[in-house]
Amino acid sequence: MPFEPINPPEFPTPIAPYSAGAKAGNTVYVSGVLALGEGGVVLHPGDAAAQTRVVMDTIRTTLAVAGATLEDVAMNHIFLKDFADYAAFNTVYAEYFPGAKPARYCIKAELVKADCLVEIASVAHLS
Repeated sequence: MPFEPINPPEFPTPIAPYSAGAKAGNTVYVSGVLALGEGGVVLHPGDAAAQTRVVMDTIRTTLAVAGATLEDVAMNHIFLKDFADYAAFNTVYAEYFPGAKPARYCIKAELVKADCLVEIASVAHLS
């Protein structure tokens, strides 16, 4: 099945060879999102809540370009640099999913840039 790359024009240039998302049939895959600005500059270093907000807003924009919303998200793959940020992350995350909650897992991991604290990849299904 062919897929359609999703690359919102307002996004900064990716720091690696990938698309922000991909739509295949009724499924939208959002690449792992970090709180990065143009040139790969880390936004809000040291603030997991602010980075989570940037990440979630980026996911929402990517989904919108593909014709989906956060309500269509069925699965989130979450990576935190430090579980000390788990509560701050969850507080912001819950704001973006006030109704039905998607499935998810959360792993502690080193992220691509030392100042990145949160990364999320999503899978959404269009109705």
